[in-house]
Amino acid sequence: MEREQESLRSFLLALCCGKKDDADDLAQDALVKAYLSSAGYQDKGQFRSWLFKIAHNTFLNHKASCRTMESIDEARRLISHTGADSSFEHQDLYLALRTLPPKERSAITLFYMNGYSIKEIASITDTSEDAVKKQLSRGRDRLKDKLKH
Repeated sequence: MEREQESLRSFLLALCCGKKDDADDLAQDALVKAYLSSAGYQDKGQFRSWLFKIAHNTFLNHKASCRTMESIDEARRLISHTGADSSFEHQDLYLALRTLPPKERSAITLFYMNGYSIKEIASITDTSEDAVKKQLSRGRDRLKDKLKH
């Protein structure tokens, strides 16, 4: 687990749109859940995917992180009041990610920021490969629209 902590935190930081405190809390929760569930893990060389699946489910269950915004401006107003990590160099991307529904945000983050294949994302998110492809397509289109404004 120690070896995967940094990539897990980066994944959750992206899902939490740069809110470091939320990402750290979710990472801690996910690591505790993984530890408690470790007896059920079957060593098939997929530990990282198994851990990310737990983290993804933890994220989805965390209602505050799942709230989507209508626009980047709305997200910017929210983070200015919540003390989000505004020093992050990709803040506009995080703000745009915040406008995506959680499933699209997860697919985009896993594919582009973590390098998972569509098949691996389907396994992590418990969806079909076709659903992941649709989420990626919709997410890309929405991000393109949000970031060009």
